[in-house]
Amino acid sequence: MKILLYTVIGIFFTIGLMLAILSISSRKQPELGLFNGQLRACPASPNCVCSEFAGKNSFVEPLNYSIAHADAWGSVKQAIITTGGELVTEQGAYLHARYVTPLMRYVDDMEMRMDEDAHVIHVRSASRVGHSDMGANRERVERMRQTFDRQ
Repeated sequence: MKILLYTVIGIFFTIGLMLAILSISSRKQPELGLFNGQLRACPASPNCVCSEFAGKNSFVEPLNYSIAHADAWGSVKQAIITTGGELVTEQGAYLHARYVTPLMRYVDDMEMRMDEDAHVIHVRSASRVGHSDMGANRERVERMRQTFDRQ
């Protein structure tokens, strides 16, 4: 009976330790920003979505707007805050925000790029660690889209 108890405790300890290590490693800043005037492409792992590259599994629609550019940019910043994000960087038509998951404190990055000619805001949302995010970044972008559209 004691062996079973020690085995179960060991398994839970190991799982907890692995999750803590992943949480700590998610604090490392990934390579972000524009590349050749666009948001960076998503890696092959299914923990990222981006509106810049149609036809890929990671594709998500950009945010469309029909109001003034400055108003749309202000609305997208407010939508980030409303959906639990923290604004990190804003440089012209580029924006970087950070989201932290509630339980394990994993850090995810969301980037935006305004395309004034097309009246869209391109979006990229990616997890810093892990292979799959179980659809969390896609869901985050859709929550953001709904919040942005309501404003």
